Amino acid sequence: MSVLFVEYPKCSTCQKAKKWLDQHGVEYEDRHIKEQNPTEEELREWHARSGLPLKKFFNTSGMLYKSMQLKEKLPEMSEEEQFRLLATDGMLVKRPLIVMDDQVLVGFKEAEWEKAFT
Repeated sequence: MSVLFVEYPKCSTCQKAKKWLDQHGVEYEDRHIKEQNPTEEELREWHARSGLPLKKFFNTSGMLYKSMQLKEKLPEMSEEEQFRLLATDGMLVKRPLIVMDDQVLVGFKEAEWEKAFT
């Protein structure tokens, strides 16, 4: 099983998630979200695999999200516009992201990760 770990290294939640992966012996490919922002195509594919609403892919607690006033703007935007926006800056994307062959995990919820990796 291939595992892609998409993270922002300075993010404390990402650091916790990475530690969890290491402690559980999960091998993964590491990807810095700011240096290698997910493309619109990747985001579409990951969204489809995740089964989550697209809103869950937005980093709603991030400064960029707040400064762009996306809380007010997102409901008015089409899905197409939202994907395009997410692909412009990795700091808009919720992290960490775990991308596997058959599923995508957004954010770090230990119980969810436990289930996915056992």
